Amino acid sequence: MQDQTADIEWRDGVIPVSTRFDDPYFSLDNGMEETKHVFLGGNDLPERFVDGFHVAELGFGTGLNFLVALQAFRACGCGGKLRFTSFEAYPMAMSDLHASLRAFDGLPDDLAQVTTFPDHLEGADFELRVVIGDAREMLPNWDGQADAWFLDGFSPAKNPELWSPELMADVAAHTAQGGTAATYTAAGFVRRGLADAGFEVARVQGYGRKRHMTRAVRL
Repeated sequence: MQDQTADIEWRDGVIPVSTRFDDPYFSLDNGMEETKHVFLGGNDLPERFVDGFHVAELGFGTGLNFLVALQAFRACGCGGKLRFTSFEAYPMAMSDLHASLRAFDGLPDDLAQVTTFPDHLEGADFELRVVIGDAREMLPNWDGQADAWFLDGFSPAKNPELWSPELMADVAAHTAQGGTAATYTAAGFVRRGLADAGFEVARVQGYGRKRHMTRAVRL
């Protein structure tokens, strides 16, 4: 697959929707609170944060998850740096990304002055890398190990390639022992893929309109 820029349309003037996958980039209820519930809570964060903690993500999207994680890392007082690596096949135009983030108050402004898509961005307390391309091709060649995964691709019904058993096996191979993964979906084939890859998988309470979500621990 060739790298391409995301095509979006706007719902209610504030919620970006992917026209390719016909799916919103964040919760219609409250995207920031969903990120906190699913990706922070689902990975036992911020309690696990330490210097050098490494979050990896499928689907950078608007950068909301990164900024919420960075905000929580700063608030926890653990010091040092947060490492964050995200895999994104269809990066947003920065004008759209900035417009998306204006829907939320109180986020860190570390992306506010970035004018080109941030494949590598470093600050005093974070290092962000966004790997552009199909995760099915890029992840197997990644030399990193994540302490926590944010699995945030578009809906499995709309974007099944990003939830395949093969990709879940690659996620597991790049997860530290005892590391975790969380996602908003509780689709059976996603949970089975994670379990077959070596995770202990649990279906837990979801956020907003979603009754259930998935959290997993690498055995």
